[in-house]
Amino acid sequence: MAETPQHRLGELMEQSNPAFEEVLSCVFGIEGHETRTYLVLCDQPGSTIEELASTLERDRSTVNRSLSTLHDRGLVRRNRRLLDGGGYVYQYTAIALPEAKEMLHEALDAWTATVHDVIDEFDGGDD
Repeated sequence: MAETPQHRLGELMEQSNPAFEEVLSCVFGIEGHETRTYLVLCDQPGSTIEELASTLERDRSTVNRSLSTLHDRGLVRRNRRLLDGGGYVYQYTAIALPEAKEMLHEALDAWTATVHDVIDEFDGGDD
């Protein structure tokens, strides 16, 4: 079950033409390095933490934390692959971009509906 992100939609309201990466970051409540990790995984599905650490030029612990957050948000899937010599390694794959876009639309639609309700319910009276 995906964790509910702490949206930072107010940050989007301050921008007239935000980049896709900024929208992704604000809507899912993730940091820039997590957004970059997601986008790299879109291009390199099935990557391990070691491979991502090398590609992103980050240490393994930072990549591991990014992947954990992305997994919690439902943006990344994790599969365990058994190694020939024993043991296993986790491989990570980003959800397909169209699926992520749909999640973005749904989150923004829900937020917009909430704001519309606030506007509609305001009666101007002193509470």
